[in-house]
Amino acid sequence: MISHKITGGGGLVLHVEEHGNAQGRAILFIHGFNQSGLCWNKQVHSSLSDEFRLITLDIRGHGLSEKPHDAYDDSRLWADDIAAVIKTLNLKKPTLSGWSYGGTIICNYLQHYGEENIGGIHFVGATSKIGKTAMEYMGKEYIAIARGYLSDNFDESSQALQDFVRLCVAGELSAEEFFFILGYNTVVPAHVRNGLRSRSLDNDDLLSNIKLPVLISHGNQDAIVLVTLAEHHKKLIPHAKLSLYEGVGHSPFWEDAKRFNAELAAFVKLLIR
Repeated sequence: MISHKITGGGGLVLHVEEHGNAQGRAILFIHGFNQSGLCWNKQVHSSLSDEFRLITLDIRGHGLSEKPHDAYDDSRLWADDIAAVIKTLNLKKPTLSGWSYGGTIICNYLQHYGEENIGGIHFVGATSKIGKTAMEYMGKEYIAIARGYLSDNFDESSQALQDFVRLCVAGELSAEEFFFILGYNTVVPAHVRNGLRSRSLDNDDLLSNIKLPVLISHGNQDAIVLVTLAEHHKKLIPHAKLSLYEGVGHSPFWEDAKRFNAELAAFVKLLIR
């Protein structure tokens, strides 16, 4: 593993890690709300690393990246973060794989930089919407705990974060998995969580104009981003491949890593350089 500090939008310093085959096609993994690049452990420590160049980053405000106030409501900043990683690491037509909120970040990138410098798009339990237009696609249990995890009261946010981690999968996490995931959720400050949730975006027009190959991976038991949004994305992008995971929740890359890794590898291999 190689660790990088990369200057993103507005001068914010991002923590980025590189794994796998330095000569392979690049996959840039973009995690979701309140997570970190560690969520992709079952990808970077798998056979994917034999063939592909695997890049993970802690998005702004998360993990080991900087966590300033007032740096989360400008789509250009998010787009610049991804562009900076691509340019600094000299990634050649990478596949962008975005989980949950990572789907919105991909949309931010496409809005400002277009499709020219990427090879393919992978939406994973992804949302492209924030705000009122997103509510019909969010699970009721998730909506119910939102106030808690946005709170700066420790007891309230602590319980809500535990509930949030449990909602990320359809089954039960082992104690080791639960506390590992809870750990990197806990390091995200309340002001960052509020900053991410305060935005209002739709992106339907943008998605309907995508020309690149697209893979959509979504658990049919997702309690956070409902499967109806994946189906909506498929309607907007008719050429996309929709892969639904039976009995899987919000984290197909964790809950069924073997299938997820195989489908991602097959998708990237078919892309034209």
